[in-house]
Amino acid sequence: MMLLIRERGLERECTFTAVRSSGPGGQNVNKVATKVELAFHVRNSELLTEEEKLTLSEKLASKINDDGYLKINDSSSRSQATNRENVLLKFYDTVEKALIKPKKRKPTRIPKAVKEKIKVNKIKTAEKKSNRRSYKGDWY
Repeated sequence: MMLLIRERGLERECTFTAVRSSGPGGQNVNKVATKVELAFHVRNSELLTEEEKLTLSEKLASKINDDGYLKINDSSSRSQATNRENVLLKFYDTVEKALIKPKKRKPTRIPKAVKEKIKVNKIKTAEKKSNRRSYKGDWY
């Protein structure tokens, strides 16, 4: 499934926008639009199945805005091209992680020997505490 997502070419359905980045960089920050924002409309995607759209909508609900766009941005580099590559990698990682199905839990039983050990320890602790209560020292 991992390779399938990257091979589908979801970047064709993505919209890339370059905006001015914040943070360090001096005048360069004010002049050059290096921050890249990626917008991907989950519900309108033609490359995803209905099941995948539903899964993404549920698992990435906090990252999807009211209009149905999954938005991811990157401004780690001073180069727009590098930031575009980074944001695309982030996008694929996010989508792939969301589409991983969790393994079903197999219920296990506690072995008899372990149950017996727990019981013995409980009895020892109870005796220890009851001995403390019944002890009357010289100070009474």
